[in-house]
Amino acid sequence: MTSDTSGAGTGPAPRPSDQQPPTGDPTSPARPSSRLRVRGPSGDRHGEILTDEALDFVAGLQRRFAGRRDELLQRRRDLRSERPDFGFPAETAAIRADTGWRVAAPGPGLDDRRCEITGPPTARMTINALNLGARVWMADFEDATAPSWPNIVEGQLNLFDAIRRQIDFTTDDGKRYALSERTATIMVRPRGWHLSEDHLLLDGEPIVAAFVDFGLYFFHNARELIERGRGPYFYLPKLESRHEAALWRDVFAHAEASLGIEPGTIRATCLLETFPAAFEMTEILYELREYSAGLNAGRWDYIFSFIKTLVERAAG
Repeated sequence: MTSDTSGAGTGPAPRPSDQQPPTGDPTSPARPSSRLRVRGPSGDRHGEILTDEALDFVAGLQRRFAGRRDELLQRRRDLRSERPDFGFPAETAAIRADTGWRVAAPGPGLDDRRCEITGPPTARMTINALNLGARVWMADFEDATAPSWPNIVEGQLNLFDAIRRQIDFTTDDGKRYALSERTATIMVRPRGWHLSEDHLLLDGEPIVAAFVDFGLYFFHNARELIERGRGPYFYLPKLESRHEAALWRDVFAHAEASLGIEPGTIRATCLLETFPAAFEMTEILYELREYSAGLNAGRWDYIFSFIKTLVERAAG
């Protein structure tokens, strides 16, 4: 890695998971992290997150799955230009009709989700959100976080420390914040498929932002969370189709295999925030069934997507 601080059940047969081997020998001079360049300022303790091993893991996700991400984004653009009639896909009718398959059981700490809170993973917010009494905290690297490089890396540091109960925060006026004995379950929302991380480049190209947010968090914390009786849990934003859910499924399977985590440990809740996804809710659950922690309606983004889609169709 180099640094550059000049810039800121049953039913239809499932698709096989990606079974390619994980990233190669970390002692090799050709390790993926040697081809990475950081184009953001270095901060205190950033090296604890941006280790060669963690960056190898992120680079492995990029090399293996970025092409599929790009194809899915092109599919979005093609569908917008074609302006198809929306409806439930005929080719997946068997999935919707089949009552034999089930999604995964709730992971440890996800049995009770009657109250959830969200916010950016700043130090103060992390402590307050975990202490508030909500059952779940969605640590948000997407809408609630301005994607500056310090915000991204320090957000990862705050989660790293919170999971190990070593986080505290003192304000300028001397008020100290520390974790309570009982805290909320953490679910991390990585950025959507449409975003790239311009501060981290592999062979000169920006890394998919979702791979940075998911990859750094999973690499550093999955085992620690399991040992503490929880697990690596995620909120997935802005999905527009079952194909995009299937990509996350394969990312999860690869990540678990790479780190020797038991298959099906990850849990993910999909946020329904786009009009096209409303017609594939069952299919999204099906594609993620080994990992699914249900669906959640993101009403404001969904309303925007509904209006935008219909306006575009009327204009066409």
